[in-house]
Amino acid sequence: MYIIKRFFEKSRLHDVIECLTTAMDAKDSYTSGHSNRVADMSFQIAKAMGIKGSKLETIHLAAHLHDIGKIGIPEEVLNKREKLLPEEWAEIKRHPEIGYNILKKSRYMKEISEIVLHHHERWDGNGYPSGLKETQIPLGSRIIAVADSIDAMTYDRPYRPALSWEECRKEIINNCGIQFDPHIVTTVNDLYGKVPPNLKA
Repeated sequence: MYIIKRFFEKSRLHDVIECLTTAMDAKDSYTSGHSNRVADMSFQIAKAMGIKGSKLETIHLAAHLHDIGKIGIPEEVLNKREKLLPEEWAEIKRHPEIGYNILKKSRYMKEISEIVLHHHERWDGNGYPSGLKETQIPLGSRIIAVADSIDAMTYDRPYRPALSWEECRKEIINNCGIQFDPHIVTTVNDLYGKVPPNLKA
């Protein structure tokens, strides 16, 4: 009976996530592709770290939804090609909290909502929205932070061309222990040569 109940709970959760990602597609096609790639990479990193079962699934689902809060950001700010003004940057920085407030409405997504809320925190405590540091930051959020940055750097954006994987790798290593969890950076470095082709296949 428990297994049947869990099956229906997971099916319901996946249905909700499908609705949310469809809404995200309608808002911003780039965000959709980006979130799928970040989810794939986060899954690979987490698995390489030995994370299994429901914890692995939770991180994977949170990565799919990490940018869902951008639904609440004005399109003229979200798609601006020029450098953002301070007030526009402040608007963008609201998206983790907007995402959290959307996801926490579901009792099935409490842990996912917390991971989404903190995916822009930094290892040194200089991130947002809460200024958490080191292991105060949920592990899933720390993994997504690295995957999110890698994808953002290695794909063209309106304001700059993509970096090569080697350039990106150097940036990640340079920010080890500053922006990123050192253990996760080590895992990503160990996956070097294997992760990017999988993601871009």
